[in-house]
Amino acid sequence: MSGFQLSLGLTLVLLAALMGLGLSRQLGVRGGPPRLAHHVLYALICLGTLGTGTLALLGGRVWWPYVVLLALLLAMSRTRPGRPAHWRLATVIALLYLGAAWWSQA
Repeated sequence: MSGFQLSLGLTLVLLAALMGLGLSRQLGVRGGPPRLAHHVLYALICLGTLGTGTLALLGGRVWWPYVVLLALLLAMSRTRPGRPAHWRLATVIALLYLGAAWWSQA
């Protein structure tokens, strides 16, 4: 397994955890992890996306989708949590991330 694949896989796992945590907060599940956990996961995903894009570039793979994803991730701070724009952008990012991962592996 290459460093690129490891970085991509780990970032996708973190993204799935973030989406699950965000959904549980959206649905009002009580007793879940604090909001800080959501922010820490978000920061790790941003770093993972930057790392994955860098490894893609260094490995001669398609790198530009990770730049777009990082820009979209950073745009999340412009949306208010709990509002439709926040979860819609999060869903678009997750779908684009899956598409970029599939394309990078093809």
